[in-house]
Amino acid sequence: MHFPALEHKDYRVYISGQFISLIGTSMQQLAMSWMIFKLTNSPLWLGIAGFSAQLPMFIFGLFAGVIVDHVDRRKLLIWTQALAALQAFALAALTFSGKITLTHLILLDFTLGTINAFDMTTRQAFIVQIVKHKKNLPNAIAINSSVINLTRLLGPAVAGTMIALVGEGMCFLFNGLSYIAVLTALLILKVDPYVPPEFNRHKIVSGLKVGYEATFKNPHIRTILVFLAFISFFGIPYTTFFPAIAGKVPNGGAHALGWISSCVGVGSLLSALWLSNRAGAPTLAKVVGAAGMAFAVFLMILSRLDNFQFILFSVFTTGMSMMLQLASSNTMIQSTVDDDKRGRVMSFFNVALLGIAPFGSLLMGFSAEHLGLHTAFLINGSICLVGAFIFYKKAPRINEYILSKSAA
Repeated sequence: MHFPALEHKDYRVYISGQFISLIGTSMQQLAMSWMIFKLTNSPLWLGIAGFSAQLPMFIFGLFAGVIVDHVDRRKLLIWTQALAALQAFALAALTFSGKITLTHLILLDFTLGTINAFDMTTRQAFIVQIVKHKKNLPNAIAINSSVINLTRLLGPAVAGTMIALVGEGMCFLFNGLSYIAVLTALLILKVDPYVPPEFNRHKIVSGLKVGYEATFKNPHIRTILVFLAFISFFGIPYTTFFPAIAGKVPNGGAHALGWISSCVGVGSLLSALWLSNRAGAPTLAKVVGAAGMAFAVFLMILSRLDNFQFILFSVFTTGMSMMLQLASSNTMIQSTVDDDKRGRVMSFFNVALLGIAPFGSLLMGFSAEHLGLHTAFLINGSICLVGAFIFYKKAPRINEYILSKSAA
Protein backbone atom coordinates (compact mmCIF):
# COMPACT_ATOMS: atom_id res chain seq x y z
CA MET A 1 0.00 0.00 0.00
CA HIS A 2 1.22 3.50 -0.86
CA PHE A 3 0.12 6.55 1.14
CA PRO A 4 1.69 9.64 -0.47
CA ALA A 5 -0.08 12.03 1.91
CA LEU A 6 1.96 10.56 4.78
CA GLU A 7 5.11 11.90 3.11
CA HIS A 8 4.12 15.27 4.58
CA LYS A 9 5.55 15.44 8.12
CA ASP A 10 2.94 17.91 9.32
CA TYR A 11 0.15 15.66 8.09
CA ARG A 12 1.64 12.74 10.05
CA VAL A 13 1.80 14.85 13.21
CA TYR A 14 -1.75 16.12 12.74
CA ILE A 15 -3.30 12.74 11.99
CA SER A 16 -1.51 11.14 14.98
CA GLY A 17 -3.04 13.69 17.35
CA GLN A 18 -6.44 13.22 15.74
CA PHE A 19 -6.16 9.45 16.16
CA ILE A 20 -5.77 9.66 19.95
CA SER A 21 -8.46 12.29 20.34
CA LEU A 22 -11.00 10.48 18.16
CA ILE A 23 -10.65 7.27 20.18
CA GLY A 24 -11.83 9.28 23.17
CA THR A 25 -14.65 10.82 21.12
CA SER A 26 -15.91 7.38 20.06
CA MET A 27 -15.81 6.20 23.66
CA GLN A 28 -17.82 9.20 24.82
CA GLN A 29 -20.44 8.81 22.08
CA LEU A 30 -21.09 5.20 23.02
CA ALA A 31 -21.20 5.97 26.75
CA MET A 32 -23.65 8.84 26.26
CA SER A 33 -26.02 6.84 24.06
CA TRP A 34 -25.94 3.92 26.51
CA MET A 35 -26.69 6.20 29.48
CA ILE A 36 -29.65 7.74 27.63
CA PHE A 37 -31.10 4.33 26.78
CA LYS A 38 -30.45 3.07 30.32
CA LEU A 39 -32.32 6.07 31.76
CA THR A 40 -35.31 5.92 29.36
CA ASN A 41 -35.45 2.47 27.69
CA SER A 42 -37.02 4.34 24.75
CA PRO A 43 -36.10 4.47 21.03
CA LEU A 44 -37.91 7.82 20.86
CA TRP A 45 -35.53 9.35 23.40
CA LEU A 46 -32.58 7.99 21.43
CA GLY A 47 -34.02 9.82 18.43
CA ILE A 48 -34.42 13.01 20.48
CA ALA A 49 -30.80 12.70 21.67
CA GLY A 50 -29.64 12.29 18.07
CA PHE A 51 -31.71 15.34 17.15
CA SER A 52 -30.14 17.48 19.88
CA ALA A 53 -26.60 16.43 18.96
CA GLN A 54 -26.98 17.14 15.25
CA LEU A 55 -29.40 20.11 15.17
CA PRO A 56 -26.57 22.68 15.65
CA MET A 57 -25.11 21.65 12.29
CA PHE A 58 -28.42 22.57 10.67
CA ILE A 59 -28.56 25.91 12.54
CA PHE A 60 -24.93 27.02 12.40
CA GLY A 61 -23.33 24.89 9.67
CA LEU A 62 -23.59 27.36 6.79
CA PHE A 63 -22.36 30.31 8.87
CA ALA A 64 -19.45 28.16 10.01
CA GLY A 65 -18.32 27.87 6.39
CA VAL A 66 -18.18 31.65 5.97
CA ILE A 67 -16.19 32.01 9.19
CA VAL A 68 -13.76 29.23 8.27
CA ASP A 69 -12.94 30.98 4.98
CA HIS A 70 -12.20 34.27 6.80
CA VAL A 71 -10.12 33.29 9.86
CA ASP A 72 -6.91 31.45 10.71
CA ARG A 73 -8.04 27.84 10.51
CA ARG A 74 -5.43 26.46 12.92
CA LYS A 75 -6.38 28.94 15.65
CA LEU A 76 -10.07 28.13 15.18
CA LEU A 77 -9.31 24.40 15.51
CA ILE A 78 -7.42 25.03 18.77
CA TRP A 79 -10.50 26.81 20.15
CA THR A 80 -12.98 24.12 19.08
CA GLN A 81 -10.85 21.28 20.41
CA ALA A 82 -10.30 23.04 23.75
CA LEU A 83 -14.04 23.67 24.15
CA ALA A 84 -14.81 20.04 23.31
CA ALA A 85 -12.38 18.97 26.04
CA LEU A 86 -14.21 21.16 28.57
CA GLN A 87 -17.51 19.58 27.54
CA ALA A 88 -16.07 16.10 28.17
CA PHE A 89 -14.73 17.11 31.59
CA ALA A 90 -18.16 18.54 32.51
CA LEU A 91 -19.76 15.20 31.60
CA ALA A 92 -17.20 13.34 33.69
CA ALA A 93 -17.69 15.59 36.71
CA LEU A 94 -21.49 15.25 36.63
CA THR A 95 -21.27 11.47 36.22
CA PHE A 96 -18.76 10.95 39.03
CA SER A 97 -20.84 13.16 41.33
CA GLY A 98 -23.95 11.05 40.64
CA LYS A 99 -25.91 14.17 39.69
CA ILE A 100 -26.15 13.60 35.93
CA THR A 101 -29.66 13.58 34.47
CA LEU A 102 -31.28 13.12 31.07
CA THR A 103 -31.53 16.91 30.79
CA HIS A 104 -27.77 17.26 31.34
CA LEU A 105 -27.06 14.66 28.66
CA ILE A 106 -29.32 16.33 26.10
CA LEU A 107 -27.95 19.81 26.78
CA LEU A 108 -24.33 18.68 26.66
CA ASP A 109 -25.08 16.76 23.45
CA PHE A 110 -26.35 20.02 21.96
CA THR A 111 -23.28 21.87 23.25
CA LEU A 112 -20.89 19.44 21.59
CA GLY A 113 -22.95 19.55 18.41
CA THR A 114 -22.54 23.34 18.32
CA ILE A 115 -18.77 23.01 18.72
CA ASN A 116 -18.66 20.34 15.99
CA ALA A 117 -20.59 22.55 13.57
CA PHE A 118 -17.49 24.74 13.39
CA ASP A 119 -14.88 22.06 14.07
CA MET A 120 -15.81 19.67 11.25
CA THR A 121 -15.79 22.29 8.51
CA THR A 122 -12.50 23.71 9.80
CA ARG A 123 -10.79 20.30 9.88
CA GLN A 124 -11.88 19.52 6.32
CA ALA A 125 -10.59 22.85 5.01
CA PHE A 126 -7.39 22.69 7.09
CA ILE A 127 -6.19 19.47 5.44
CA VAL A 128 -5.43 21.42 2.26
CA GLN A 129 -2.97 23.62 4.19
CA ILE A 130 -1.13 20.56 5.50
CA VAL A 131 -1.04 18.56 2.25
CA LYS A 132 0.45 21.04 -0.17
CA HIS A 133 0.26 18.89 -3.31
CA LYS A 134 -3.31 18.75 -4.60
CA LYS A 135 -2.64 15.37 -6.25
CA ASN A 136 -2.23 13.89 -2.74
CA LEU A 137 -5.47 15.39 -1.44
CA PRO A 138 -7.74 12.38 -2.25
CA ASN A 139 -5.24 10.13 -0.47
CA ALA A 140 -5.18 12.46 2.56
CA ILE A 141 -8.99 12.50 2.74
CA ALA A 142 -9.10 8.71 2.51
CA ILE A 143 -6.42 8.34 5.22
CA ASN A 144 -8.38 10.74 7.40
CA SER A 145 -11.46 8.55 6.89
CA SER A 146 -9.39 5.46 7.72
CA VAL A 147 -8.20 6.99 10.98
CA ILE A 148 -11.72 8.08 11.93
CA ASN A 149 -13.03 4.59 11.33
CA LEU A 150 -10.16 2.85 13.05
CA THR A 151 -11.08 4.87 16.13
CA ARG A 152 -14.72 3.90 15.62
CA LEU A 153 -13.49 0.29 15.83
CA LEU A 154 -11.22 0.72 18.85
CA GLY A 155 -13.18 3.32 20.84
CA PRO A 156 -16.48 1.40 21.23
CA ALA A 157 -14.67 -1.87 22.01
CA VAL A 158 -12.76 -0.18 24.83
CA ALA A 159 -15.81 1.78 26.00
CA GLY A 160 -18.08 -1.28 26.18
CA THR A 161 -15.60 -3.04 28.46
CA MET A 162 -14.84 0.09 30.47
CA ILE A 163 -18.53 0.81 31.14
CA ALA A 164 -19.00 -2.72 32.43
CA LEU A 165 -15.95 -2.47 34.71
CA VAL A 166 -15.77 1.14 35.93
CA GLY A 167 -18.75 3.00 34.50
CA GLU A 168 -19.44 5.70 31.93
CA GLY A 169 -17.62 8.46 33.81
CA MET A 170 -14.19 7.04 32.98
CA CYS A 171 -15.05 7.16 29.27
CA PHE A 172 -15.86 10.86 29.57
CA LEU A 173 -12.67 11.55 31.54
CA PHE A 174 -10.50 9.69 29.03
CA ASN A 175 -12.05 11.70 26.20
CA GLY A 176 -11.29 14.98 27.94
CA LEU A 177 -7.66 13.96 28.44
CA SER A 178 -7.35 12.71 24.83
CA TYR A 179 -7.71 16.26 23.50
CA ILE A 180 -4.24 17.02 24.86
CA ALA A 181 -2.80 15.02 21.94
CA VAL A 182 -4.54 16.92 19.15
CA LEU A 183 -3.98 20.31 20.82
CA THR A 184 -0.26 19.52 21.08
CA ALA A 185 -0.17 18.52 17.40
CA LEU A 186 -1.91 21.73 16.34
CA LEU A 187 0.53 23.86 18.34
CA ILE A 188 3.69 22.29 16.85
CA LEU A 189 2.59 22.14 13.20
CA LYS A 190 4.69 24.14 10.76
CA VAL A 191 2.31 24.94 7.93
CA ASP A 192 2.09 27.89 5.59
CA PRO A 193 -0.21 30.46 7.17
CA TYR A 194 -3.63 30.81 5.63
CA VAL A 195 -4.15 34.43 4.56
CA PRO A 196 -7.91 34.89 4.67
CA PRO A 197 -9.73 37.62 2.76
CA GLU A 198 -10.83 40.60 4.81
CA PHE A 199 -13.83 39.72 6.94
CA ASN A 200 -16.80 42.02 7.09
CA ARG A 201 -19.72 40.90 9.21
CA HIS A 202 -22.07 42.75 6.83
CA LYS A 203 -20.93 40.44 4.05
CA ILE A 204 -21.99 37.20 5.75
CA VAL A 205 -25.08 36.95 3.54
CA SER A 206 -23.08 37.65 0.38
CA GLY A 207 -20.51 35.08 1.55
CA LEU A 208 -23.26 32.50 1.93
CA LYS A 209 -24.51 33.40 -1.54
CA VAL A 210 -21.06 32.75 -3.02
CA GLY A 211 -20.95 29.36 -1.30
CA TYR A 212 -24.48 28.56 -2.44
CA GLU A 213 -23.68 29.40 -6.06
CA ALA A 214 -20.41 27.42 -5.99
CA THR A 215 -22.36 24.45 -4.64
CA PHE A 216 -25.78 24.43 -6.25
CA LYS A 217 -25.20 26.11 -9.60
CA ASN A 218 -22.97 23.15 -10.41
CA PRO A 219 -25.47 20.39 -11.30
CA HIS A 220 -23.03 17.59 -10.50
CA ILE A 221 -22.10 18.82 -7.01
CA ARG A 222 -25.79 19.55 -6.44
CA THR A 223 -26.73 15.97 -7.30
CA ILE A 224 -24.08 14.59 -4.92
CA LEU A 225 -25.28 16.78 -2.05
CA VAL A 226 -28.97 16.14 -2.62
CA PHE A 227 -28.37 12.39 -2.51
CA LEU A 228 -26.18 12.82 0.57
CA ALA A 229 -29.00 14.72 2.30
CA PHE A 230 -31.47 12.03 1.25
CA ILE A 231 -29.34 9.25 2.77
CA SER A 232 -28.69 11.43 5.82
CA PHE A 233 -32.43 11.71 6.45
CA PHE A 234 -33.51 8.13 5.76
CA GLY A 235 -30.34 6.09 6.39
CA ILE A 236 -27.66 7.51 8.66
CA PRO A 237 -29.90 7.83 11.77
CA TYR A 238 -30.00 4.03 12.09
CA THR A 239 -26.79 4.18 14.17
CA THR A 240 -28.65 6.23 16.80
CA PHE A 241 -30.67 3.15 17.72
CA PHE A 242 -27.81 0.72 18.35
CA PRO A 243 -28.41 0.86 22.13
CA ALA A 244 -31.98 -0.37 21.55
CA ILE A 245 -30.66 -3.26 19.43
CA ALA A 246 -28.01 -4.12 22.04
CA GLY A 247 -30.58 -4.00 24.83
CA LYS A 248 -32.84 -6.55 23.13
CA VAL A 249 -30.33 -9.27 22.18
CA PRO A 250 -29.78 -12.15 24.65
CA ASN A 251 -27.33 -11.08 27.37
CA GLY A 252 -27.21 -7.65 25.75
CA GLY A 253 -25.85 -4.52 27.35
CA ALA A 254 -23.00 -2.03 27.00
CA HIS A 255 -20.64 -4.85 25.97
CA ALA A 256 -22.98 -5.87 23.11
CA LEU A 257 -23.30 -2.22 22.10
CA GLY A 258 -19.51 -2.01 21.92
CA TRP A 259 -19.39 -5.00 19.57
CA ILE A 260 -22.11 -3.58 17.32
CA SER A 261 -20.45 -0.17 17.09
CA SER A 262 -17.03 -1.74 16.51
CA CYS A 263 -18.34 -3.85 13.62
CA VAL A 264 -19.56 -0.67 11.94
CA GLY A 265 -16.05 0.71 12.45
CA VAL A 266 -14.43 -2.38 10.89
CA GLY A 267 -16.58 -2.11 7.78
CA SER A 268 -15.97 1.64 7.50
CA LEU A 269 -12.23 1.19 7.97
CA LEU A 270 -11.97 -1.39 5.16
CA SER A 271 -13.83 0.97 2.83
CA ALA A 272 -11.58 3.90 3.72
CA LEU A 273 -8.43 1.80 3.20
CA TRP A 274 -9.69 0.70 -0.21
CA LEU A 275 -10.43 4.29 -1.18
CA SER A 276 -6.98 5.44 -0.01
CA ASN A 277 -5.39 3.20 -2.65
CA ARG A 278 -7.51 4.44 -5.52
CA ALA A 279 -5.99 6.84 -8.02
CA GLY A 280 -8.13 9.87 -7.29
CA ALA A 281 -11.81 10.63 -7.75
CA PRO A 282 -12.84 10.16 -11.43
CA THR A 283 -15.04 7.05 -11.13
CA LEU A 284 -16.35 7.45 -7.61
CA ALA A 285 -19.93 8.41 -8.50
CA LYS A 286 -20.76 4.83 -9.45
CA VAL A 287 -19.17 3.68 -6.20
CA VAL A 288 -21.51 6.01 -4.30
CA GLY A 289 -24.60 4.69 -6.10
CA ALA A 290 -23.67 1.02 -5.73
CA ALA A 291 -22.73 1.47 -2.07
CA GLY A 292 -26.03 3.24 -1.46
CA MET A 293 -27.97 0.28 -2.83
CA ALA A 294 -25.90 -2.15 -0.75
CA PHE A 295 -26.51 -0.09 2.38
CA ALA A 296 -30.26 -0.06 1.75
CA VAL A 297 -30.43 -3.82 1.21
CA PHE A 298 -28.55 -4.64 4.42
CA LEU A 299 -30.57 -2.12 6.43
CA MET A 300 -33.67 -4.00 5.27
CA ILE A 301 -32.01 -7.32 6.20
CA LEU A 302 -31.07 -5.89 9.60
CA SER A 303 -34.76 -5.21 10.20
CA ARG A 304 -35.48 -8.96 10.17
CA LEU A 305 -32.62 -10.19 12.33
CA ASP A 306 -32.62 -11.33 15.94
CA ASN A 307 -29.45 -13.45 15.91
CA PHE A 308 -26.53 -11.46 17.35
CA GLN A 309 -23.93 -12.84 14.92
CA PHE A 310 -26.08 -11.93 11.91
CA ILE A 311 -26.69 -8.48 13.40
CA LEU A 312 -22.93 -7.97 13.63
CA PHE A 313 -22.45 -9.00 9.99
CA SER A 314 -25.25 -6.69 8.83
CA VAL A 315 -23.94 -3.63 10.66
CA PHE A 316 -20.44 -4.43 9.36
CA THR A 317 -21.81 -4.30 5.80
CA THR A 318 -23.90 -1.18 6.35
CA GLY A 319 -20.86 0.53 7.89
CA MET A 320 -18.71 -0.45 4.92
CA SER A 321 -21.21 0.79 2.33
CA MET A 322 -22.01 3.97 4.26
CA MET A 323 -18.34 4.95 4.42
CA LEU A 324 -17.94 4.33 0.68
CA GLN A 325 -20.73 6.83 0.10
CA LEU A 326 -19.54 9.52 2.49
CA ALA A 327 -15.80 9.44 1.80
CA SER A 328 -16.31 9.18 -1.97
CA SER A 329 -18.72 12.13 -1.96
CA ASN A 330 -16.25 14.16 0.11
CA THR A 331 -13.38 13.31 -2.26
CA MET A 332 -15.35 14.22 -5.39
CA ILE A 333 -16.33 17.62 -4.02
CA GLN A 334 -12.92 18.46 -2.51
CA SER A 335 -11.26 17.56 -5.84
CA THR A 336 -13.27 20.15 -7.76
CA VAL A 337 -13.83 23.12 -5.44
CA ASP A 338 -11.70 26.31 -5.39
CA ASP A 339 -9.71 26.77 -2.17
CA ASP A 340 -11.09 30.24 -1.38
CA LYS A 341 -14.62 28.77 -1.37
CA ARG A 342 -13.70 25.43 0.20
CA GLY A 343 -14.96 26.23 3.70
CA ARG A 344 -18.34 27.39 2.43
CA VAL A 345 -18.84 24.49 0.03
CA MET A 346 -17.82 21.99 2.71
CA SER A 347 -20.25 23.64 5.12
CA PHE A 348 -23.03 22.76 2.67
CA PHE A 349 -21.58 19.23 2.60
CA ASN A 350 -21.71 19.04 6.39
CA VAL A 351 -25.24 20.41 6.54
CA ALA A 352 -26.33 17.80 3.97
CA LEU A 353 -24.58 15.09 5.97
CA LEU A 354 -25.32 16.09 9.57
CA GLY A 355 -27.75 18.99 9.43
CA ILE A 356 -30.51 16.87 7.89
CA ALA A 357 -29.84 13.80 10.07
CA PRO A 358 -31.48 15.15 13.27
CA PHE A 359 -34.85 15.32 11.57
CA GLY A 360 -34.34 11.78 10.29
CA SER A 361 -33.49 10.68 13.85
CA LEU A 362 -36.75 12.14 15.13
CA LEU A 363 -38.78 10.47 12.39
CA MET A 364 -37.11 7.09 12.86
CA GLY A 365 -37.43 7.39 16.64
CA PHE A 366 -41.16 8.11 16.32
CA SER A 367 -41.60 5.20 13.90
CA ALA A 368 -39.62 2.83 16.12
CA GLU A 369 -41.63 3.83 19.19
CA HIS A 370 -45.01 3.25 17.51
CA LEU A 371 -44.31 0.63 14.81
CA GLY A 372 -41.28 -1.16 16.25
CA LEU A 373 -37.60 -0.79 15.42
CA HIS A 374 -37.61 -3.57 12.84
CA THR A 375 -40.46 -1.99 10.87
CA ALA A 376 -38.78 1.43 10.97
CA PHE A 377 -35.57 -0.07 9.52
CA LEU A 378 -37.51 -1.89 6.79
CA ILE A 379 -39.37 1.25 5.68
CA ASN A 380 -36.28 3.46 5.65
CA GLY A 381 -34.19 0.82 3.88
CA SER A 382 -36.77 0.53 1.12
CA ILE A 383 -36.78 4.30 0.59
CA CYS A 384 -32.96 4.42 0.51
CA LEU A 385 -32.89 1.70 -2.13
CA VAL A 386 -35.05 3.75 -4.51
CA GLY A 387 -32.95 6.88 -4.01
CA ALA A 388 -29.65 5.04 -4.50
CA PHE A 389 -30.87 3.48 -7.75
CA ILE A 390 -31.82 6.91 -9.13
CA PHE A 391 -28.38 8.30 -8.21
CA TYR A 392 -26.63 5.30 -9.80
CA LYS A 393 -28.34 6.08 -13.11
CA LYS A 394 -26.91 9.62 -12.99
CA ALA A 395 -23.40 8.52 -12.00
CA PRO A 396 -21.79 8.36 -15.51
CA ARG A 397 -22.38 12.08 -16.14
CA ILE A 398 -20.94 12.97 -12.74
CA ASN A 399 -17.87 10.81 -13.40
CA GLU A 400 -17.30 12.56 -16.73
CA TYR A 401 -17.32 15.93 -14.97
CA ILE A 402 -14.90 14.80 -12.24
CA LEU A 403 -12.58 13.38 -14.90
CA SER A 404 -12.59 16.66 -16.84
CA LYS A 405 -11.75 18.65 -13.68
CA SER A 406 -8.96 16.23 -12.75
CA ALA A 407 -7.41 16.59 -16.19
CA ALA A 408 -7.53 20.39 -16.07
